[in-house]
Amino acid sequence: MSATPPAEIHELFQAAFNARDLQAVLDLYEPDAVFVSGPGTFAIGRDAISELFQAFFSRKPVMRLETASVIQNGDLALLQGKWVLIGAGAEGDPIQVTGTSHEVVRRQSDGRWLYAIDDPGPGK
Repeated sequence: MSATPPAEIHELFQAAFNARDLQAVLDLYEPDAVFVSGPGTFAIGRDAISELFQAFFSRKPVMRLETASVIQNGDLALLQGKWVLIGAGAEGDPIQVTGTSHEVVRRQSDGRWLYAIDDPGPGK
């Protein structure tokens, strides 16, 4: 699967995330993409991003992600998404977290859009 309009990447991400399909999630990122994992903390590249999602998927999360805005300039687009995550906390207790993401996606030579920078934002 690949995103052809930039906003479609949110739909693809939500489907891959909820299926806990690590490879499908990683396929949405450029090889040297940056994922903001916390304030001032970044995972750079698919290998580092993979480690984050592997740990995260162990909690069996489910996410709803809606595109709030898209600003496109040529082969770059800035997306903002609103998300809700339901899963288990570190102690196994149920949690629900919401947040606002900001992502930079880039059109590839084959027309697909991939994440270059993904900042899911702090959850509340």
